[in-house]
Amino acid sequence: MNAPLEAPPEAVPTPRRRGWRLLAGLLAVVILLVVGARLAWSWLDPFGETTVDRSQPVLLESIHNLSRFEAATGNFQVVVDLEKDAAFLPDAVKGSRTLFVGAGGVDAYVDFGGLTTGALTVSPDRREVTVRLPRAQLEKPNLDNKRSYVYAQQRGLFDRVQDFLSSSPGDQQELYVLAEKKIAEAAQASDLRNRADQNTKAMLQGMLTGLGFDKVTVKFADQP
Repeated sequence: MNAPLEAPPEAVPTPRRRGWRLLAGLLAVVILLVVGARLAWSWLDPFGETTVDRSQPVLLESIHNLSRFEAATGNFQVVVDLEKDAAFLPDAVKGSRTLFVGAGGVDAYVDFGGLTTGALTVSPDRREVTVRLPRAQLEKPNLDNKRSYVYAQQRGLFDRVQDFLSSSPGDQQELYVLAEKKIAEAAQASDLRNRADQNTKAMLQGMLTGLGFDKVTVKFADQP
């Protein structure tokens, strides 16, 4: 008579193996619950925001032909210290002080568009040429938004409440305008226009010499 078949020892689950299986099952359930809760909260979150860009296509309004030479660029940085005080209230109640770092560039250019026929004089033998140019002008400052920022700010209680209730709190337009004004004044007082004049002169001398002129003279409008 044949002996009954018995399962090998490794086929019989041991208590330790059953415990590991139960722990793995519980861990899987917990993970599913956490993931499901996060998905449900992201779907039901009343404070969640989504960004939708509904901007209209960019319209080309006009094209202008440029007739000027960008001869130099000055990079400037200014720290604007703007303080606002109330006449009869302490600063802790009403008032503000803001330190704003404004950084940007100013371009200097020479306008060739207004040159007349007499601005270029060539000698009879066509070996010498004289060019008369206007002095360099300065563009408006162009502030770099990536390098311009509020460094520090102190506000009174009323100002904080006003900013909280305002539809556009922390408006920095006044700071940008003031920084542009100070940079424009600094550019006017700097050597930027003179550098642009010299760069334009060197450019014309090199170009006209390459065209075969032996002597190139560049004069500006205020020179005899």
